Amino acid sequence: MSDSRTLTDHAPYDALLLLSFGGPEAPEDVVPFLENVTRGRGIPKERLTEVGKHYFLFGGVSPINAQNRELLAALRKDFAEHGLGLPVYWGNRNWAPYLVDTLREIAADGHRRILVLATSAYAGYSGCRQYRENLADALAQLAAEGAPELAVDKLRHFYNHPGFVRPMVDATLAALAELPAGVRDGARIAFTTHSIPTAMADTSGDPEDPARELPGGAYVAQHLDVARLVAEAVAEATGVADRPWELVYQSRSGAPHIPWLEPDICDHLEAQHADGAPAVVMVPIGFVSDHMEVKYDLDTEALAKAAELGLPAARAATVGTDPRFTAAVRELVLERAAGERGEPVARCALGALGASHDVCAVACCPNPRAPRPAAAQR
Repeated sequence: MSDSRTLTDHAPYDALLLLSFGGPEAPEDVVPFLENVTRGRGIPKERLTEVGKHYFLFGGVSPINAQNRELLAALRKDFAEHGLGLPVYWGNRNWAPYLVDTLREIAADGHRRILVLATSAYAGYSGCRQYRENLADALAQLAAEGAPELAVDKLRHFYNHPGFVRPMVDATLAALAELPAGVRDGARIAFTTHSIPTAMADTSGDPEDPARELPGGAYVAQHLDVARLVAEAVAEATGVADRPWELVYQSRSGAPHIPWLEPDICDHLEAQHADGAPAVVMVPIGFVSDHMEVKYDLDTEALAKAAELGLPAARAATVGTDPRFTAAVRELVLERAAGERGEPVARCALGALGASHDVCAVACCPNPRAPRPAAAQR
C-alpha cells in the first residue's frame, strides 16, 4: 500500500447502503407490505390477510426495521470510532424507507460510487440476485427522472467471515447454557435457515464456483460450511466432541407441489424427540437479526412444538449488532475498496470454501421466473 493510502481509505467509494427486506410497522401496514412482497403473483387480498396473521400476533409490527435502525447506528458508530469517513444510508426492498428513495437521497447528497451491504449472508436468488434486480430497477427509475448516474457495487457474501461466525459460536454456547445441566451435554444442535425451492437452491451461486455443483448448490454448501465451523468450535469449548448437529429449514411459503429444502424445523424436533434426544438448541445461522421469521417460526412455533413434545429447547441469538459483525462490515468495505484500487488484498474467510467472489456473474442465482436486469454483475 502506498504512503498516500491509509487503513481507513474507502476510495473510490463515497457511501455505503444498508439494503434490507423491510417490514410493516403498524397493523394497517401489513397487507400493503405483503402486496409489495408478492407483487405480480396475483395473490388475493384475503389470502394476504391470512398470511399476515404472524404479524398481527405482534401488533402488526415486524421487528426488522427497528433492528436495521440499530445496525445502521452501530455501523456509523464503528466507522466513526475507526476514522472511516464513509456515510451510511439505509433502504428497503418492500417498505419505507424504500430503496429508490434512499438512492435518490444519496444522489442528492452528492455521492456517486456506492457500496451495498445486503442483510443476507449467503448466495441465492432471494438473498442476493433479487436485491441486485431491485437495485437495477431503482437505478433505472432514477435515470428516467434525470438524476445523476450512480455506480453501485455489492459487498461479497460474508457467511464465513470471522465477524459473522464467531458471534454465532458464542450465541450457541449461551443457548446451551440456558438448558438444564442434566441435558446440556447431550443436547443436539439444529442449525436453521430459510427454506427455498430445491430448484432455486440447485442453481444458487456462481456457475464457476465448485460449490454450485454440490447438492443444494452454493446455498446449502455455504450453510453447511458455517454449521461445521460453529459445531467444531462449540465442541472444543464444551469438551463434547460427538454432539450431533444437522442443517434444517424453516419459513416455507410455496405451493405444496413444489419441492422445497427439508426437513422443516418442527418435523426435525419431532424426529429428534422420537430418537431420544435429551434437548435441542436451535441456531439461526441463516439470519442476521431476530426478525419476524425468527420470532415467529422459531420462538413461537418451534418452541411451542418442543414444549408439546416435552423436549427441552433453547434458541441461539443472531449476530445483530455484535461489535465483531460491525467490524467485519468495515473490514469488508476496506477490502473491496483496496481491491478496486488494484492493491493487494487479504480476503478474510474461515472454513473450506474460501472468500466469495466480489462481482456476481450474469448466470449467478438466476431468477426462477424470468430473466431480469440486475446491478453489480460482470
